[in-house]
Amino acid sequence: MQTFSLLDLAPVTETETPAQALANAADLARHAERLGYHRYWLAEHHNMPGIASAATAVVIGHVAQATSTIRVGAGGIMLPNHAPLVVAEQFGTLEALHPGRIDLGLGRAPGTDGATAQALRRYHQSADAFPQDVAELISYLDDDEGKGPVRAVPGMGSHLPVWILGSSTFGAQLAAYLGLPYAFASHFAPQMLEPAIQAYREGFRPSERLDKPYFMMAAGLHAADTDEEARYHRSSQILSFARLRTGTPGRLSRPVENVADHVPASAIAGAEAALSVSATGSPDSVRRQLREIIDRYQPDELMLTGMMFDVDARKRSFDIGAEVLSDMKTPAMT
Repeated sequence: MQTFSLLDLAPVTETETPAQALANAADLARHAERLGYHRYWLAEHHNMPGIASAATAVVIGHVAQATSTIRVGAGGIMLPNHAPLVVAEQFGTLEALHPGRIDLGLGRAPGTDGATAQALRRYHQSADAFPQDVAELISYLDDDEGKGPVRAVPGMGSHLPVWILGSSTFGAQLAAYLGLPYAFASHFAPQMLEPAIQAYREGFRPSERLDKPYFMMAAGLHAADTDEEARYHRSSQILSFARLRTGTPGRLSRPVENVADHVPASAIAGAEAALSVSATGSPDSVRRQLREIIDRYQPDELMLTGMMFDVDARKRSFDIGAEVLSDMKTPAMT
């Protein structure tokens, strides 16, 4: 593992407004920058009361403006929801405003429920064309050499870093074929993690953008001074995920002592399985769990994420994460 990063969803708690959640996102990004996190990514989700990052490019601009050195990007933009040219223009503009600091991760899912996907207008018509849309978008970011009459301005010639995101072997195979870096959503969908890693690394073809595979995976983090405190703060995310899976999404709730008093046991089991690639506990416990994840999957980069109701507790969690992972970094090969 060469470096570590942070994924945020700009969580909206039961006691906050989206405006406060977005202010918290900028504050957390500044905190992550001071701690040595390499990237700060935001994800596109729609029709979710507890997530404020739906207009992802706008929020990336907000966070990039509030920071100065950390890379800021999308983890990711759900490309079938958008015209490739529009995404190229948006991220080309962000790159023009914050040169050398913007990443563009692309996913194939809608990032929402079926009704909202239809309201977004493009998803059902475009999901099957994801590989072609990725190629089209990249062409808008390359140098203009008379390739066609349509140009992304800003964007053209920016060579903005493009990532493929996924939770199956489809994205892994596409990233390998195109010679792009690959990020796996193991923080909530770990079932196909190992086959995807194998497909990506074995199938990778060098490209003008990348000469060897670069694999990033995400892991949940809920760290505190004691195991008990960490488990308590993690209960907010377990409740949120369980309620989402049972069709009752809401804002991020306060932590509770006993999750089983609030949602069915089956929903808790499903949430625990989905969130199994994670580290929870004291600094020593988190160090052991993250070491096991890194040793098992050998990522080039580890991206941490974790929902907590209390802003200060969340900062403390990422403090511990940065301290632990700083000791585990290996120098990049030259």
